[in-house]
Amino acid sequence: MHLKQSLIIAVTISVISLTAWELYWRSQGVYPTLDDNEALWAMQRQGVEKASGNDVLLIGSSRVLFDIQLNEWQAQTGVRPIQLASVGSSPLPIFHDVVNNTDYNGTILIGVTPGLFFSTTFPQAQPWQWPQSKVDYYKKRTFAQISNHFLSIPLQESFAFISDDQGVDGIKLKELLGKIKVGTRVPDPMPPFHEFGEIALDRNTVMKEIAVTDTAYANSVKKVWMFFGKNAPAPDKESTMAFFLKDLKTFKERGGNAILVRCPSNGLLKAGEDKFLPRTEFWDPLVKASEVKAYYFEDYEQLKHLECPEWSHLSAKDARYFTTELVKIMKADGALSNSKTN
Repeated sequence: MHLKQSLIIAVTISVISLTAWELYWRSQGVYPTLDDNEALWAMQRQGVEKASGNDVLLIGSSRVLFDIQLNEWQAQTGVRPIQLASVGSSPLPIFHDVVNNTDYNGTILIGVTPGLFFSTTFPQAQPWQWPQSKVDYYKKRTFAQISNHFLSIPLQESFAFISDDQGVDGIKLKELLGKIKVGTRVPDPMPPFHEFGEIALDRNTVMKEIAVTDTAYANSVKKVWMFFGKNAPAPDKESTMAFFLKDLKTFKERGGNAILVRCPSNGLLKAGEDKFLPRTEFWDPLVKASEVKAYYFEDYEQLKHLECPEWSHLSAKDARYFTTELVKIMKADGALSNSKTN
């Protein structure tokens, strides 16, 4: 009898505590979101195994993730792309995985964010290790991990307090403890970073409206880009191009269709890209050596004036417009010959 009473009391206290914790964070403006983790990426990577020559893969860094909208692409082509882009990442490890570990020979759109595409081929460097960890997880994931992910989705969609966000928006215990100022603890040199995107199950991602309407919020993200820019190592153009071109050759030989896209950026970030990774020294040689269709946003009147609220990614509204116009341009250019409609 005492054991039963203890169990009832424990369950009651747990329910009350969790409810109070959830309500508290809801009152602070936190709401349920999906985590863009390795398991979510792996769900999309699984789709490549059954993809045909009519399908489209999206590979790149966060600009492809934010700027290419799946609904608009599908509306224009009849094909819903598989979103494999990864934030803060070089596209090379994921492209390498698809080329060497699948028979896929459809269309791959490859986003070229200069500072990441040409960054490195060193396995332990962050731009390489992050996407490679997703590839490794996909290859090694167990049935238990797959089941755990599927079971976690309803919880992620229902409860704010289990958010896996990091940095200034993080509410996990580890993140909260890290924000406590204790004695002479060495401060993190990186400026506080806001999570400014929302992701869906198919990894379609849009910018949070607050990043568009709240200047202070957007400025906090700009400070992070400036921090990364000042501390970024020199690009490794020779190794990255050689690595990419080798895989590209293999992909093209089996009938694959690759497309290079330079998404919008502006402000001081674009100025830094133009100074340290100028188009004539990086993008142009890449396009020439690749011999594939390539699209640089500044070359098109309907795209060149788009403004990124935090200098690097488009708002949800502009991303929908960008995707629609980009697809129209590519279709007119014959770049999407593998699509179901033209």
